[in-house]
Amino acid sequence: MRFYQEQHRHTCGIDLHGRNLYLCVLDEQGDIRLHRKLRCNPELFLRTIAPYRDDLIVGTECIFCWYWMADLCADQGIPFVLGHALYMKAIHGGKAKNDKIDSKRIAILLRSGAFPYAYVYPREMRSTRDLLRRRLHFTRKRAELLTHVQNTFTQYNLPKPSGRLKQSDNREGLAELFDDPALRATIRADLSLIDHYDDRIPALEHTVLELARVHDPDTLRLLMTIHGVGRVLGLTLLYEIGDIGRFPSAQDFSSYGRLVKCAKESDGMALGFSGAKIGNAHIKWAFSEAAVCFLQYNPAGQRYLQRLRKKHPKGKSLSVLAAKLGRATYYMLKQRTTFDMNRFLSHRRRRGGEPGA
Repeated sequence: MRFYQEQHRHTCGIDLHGRNLYLCVLDEQGDIRLHRKLRCNPELFLRTIAPYRDDLIVGTECIFCWYWMADLCADQGIPFVLGHALYMKAIHGGKAKNDKIDSKRIAILLRSGAFPYAYVYPREMRSTRDLLRRRLHFTRKRAELLTHVQNTFTQYNLPKPSGRLKQSDNREGLAELFDDPALRATIRADLSLIDHYDDRIPALEHTVLELARVHDPDTLRLLMTIHGVGRVLGLTLLYEIGDIGRFPSAQDFSSYGRLVKCAKESDGMALGFSGAKIGNAHIKWAFSEAAVCFLQYNPAGQRYLQRLRKKHPKGKSLSVLAAKLGRATYYMLKQRTTFDMNRFLSHRRRRGGEPGA
């Protein structure tokens, strides 16, 4: 957990929502100078805080609508801090809760140096990252539709269609295999949506790839040298990681990517693990997929997994492999080097915790 601890003459805490916001401005002594509700209007917000622009810091919680506030502050040269939603909930939770109280608590946390902050993703690549996340959402919806078609055949004890349904040729005439008109309509609806996703998903991938060639083609090339990391996983890691320099160490990167568990202890006793939902779920997914793909057509990688299986069950072994891929990726991006299979599979470790020889 990181805290913003710089001091400013004026501190503005904002409880932000989709249509309205509640702001609280504190001075150096902690006295309230302004405490009021506003519409989410950039011009109105700037006019309201104008008397307190001298050395002003603005902080708000990380919710779905923070983009415009961060961009507005950046354009106006106002320092902006984004609060980590889960940490803030744990810190400033209280018996009474409303927008007015929350805005004051946010301002107090920011002024006192106890404001847990999150990363403000740069706007230049942010929309592309969101487009890539939307592509992943569509891919999962397509998989749900394919699963529903298969399950429908099982429900009525009908022979499953031959071939893999993700191939469009194997989906022809499936609806006509059902006698019930309602079932035929259901299958036709599923297949129609699947066909639409088949058209849109590759188009989205092409758009993101073209933008990546403008944003950071060198980093994408480095990521795709990892065995098992193709175009989609490479793009996901590129846009979800962003600037690798924001991570002081490989341990910080692994924690952010949910690749390691955080131990919970009290009075010398282990109480399990915590923080499973804190971090980037997309990086966790990407390295989990990469660990499975890493083993394909890779005898050396398969032998390494067998060594892990002697200590851990299969699921844990894959998690260990994913975590090691994450650490290797961190050092690759830090040192701007390509993936080295022999170095990755080596048992030895360099000084500073770097894996490989």
